[in-house]
Amino acid sequence: MFNLSITELEKYIQDDIPYFDLTTSLQNCSDKKVELEVYTREDIIVSCSEEAAKISELLNCKVEFFLKSKQKALKQETILKYYGLYEDVHKAWRLTQILLEYSCKISTSAFLMKELIEEVNQNCELLTTRKTFPFSKIFCIKAAICGGATPHRLGLSETILFFDGHRIIYKDNEEFYSAIKKIKNSSSEKNIAVESDNFEDAKRLMQIGVDTLQLDKIDFETLDNIIKYKNENFSKVKILLAGGINLSNVKDFAKYTVDGIVTSSIYLSGMADISSKLKIIE
Repeated sequence: MFNLSITELEKYIQDDIPYFDLTTSLQNCSDKKVELEVYTREDIIVSCSEEAAKISELLNCKVEFFLKSKQKALKQETILKYYGLYEDVHKAWRLTQILLEYSCKISTSAFLMKELIEEVNQNCELLTTRKTFPFSKIFCIKAAICGGATPHRLGLSETILFFDGHRIIYKDNEEFYSAIKKIKNSSSEKNIAVESDNFEDAKRLMQIGVDTLQLDKIDFETLDNIIKYKNENFSKVKILLAGGINLSNVKDFAKYTVDGIVTSSIYLSGMADISSKLKIIE
């Protein structure tokens, strides 16, 4: 597991508090100490709690307790507790709670999808796309991993994956297939993955030696035919499914003998139902 850097957390703080908290500064309450307890109102998988705790420390608060990322928190359970001067705790309050609301929802959604997949296919991975929110990639990736997902592609420099948009420079599919053969020979250390959406294309791609087929928005009858052909002729080819797969339908796709489900849906899950309690301690 990894943590966001201090620099990244300081930038997050700076965006919200560029100078000072105008509201609390006007209250003239510099001598009061308060405690903040952040808790969940639903069952969740915790993620980015380390970052939330570090944010409170960067704002001069003292952390009493936090649940580590990847742990399950039940309804009403405390995720994070810290204390400090009234004005400092107010600075940290929404920064920490909002961070946890978004991250825990992503990790919980990933966990639930992974759970559904494993009910019908123990050998199928849950893979996340690179369609994270702009400027929040490392945050989204950590939250997804905490829920049991694996990043499908961390960036364009990491993997070779050809989409329809890569075919337009060739006069037809046959020319594209010939190019893929040459690319495979010149990239011996890398797997070659190609997206496909029909049986004939998928069959030809297997015949020319692609390592992975990513099937996009494929119907179940075509999917069944592709898997049967693959198992009979090219058993080592990996099959990934992508396109519109979410918590409501992931189990239907995972029932097939595929190697991975690729999804962006966990990033669009909203916010976990998390709240907090503030009290004076001195």
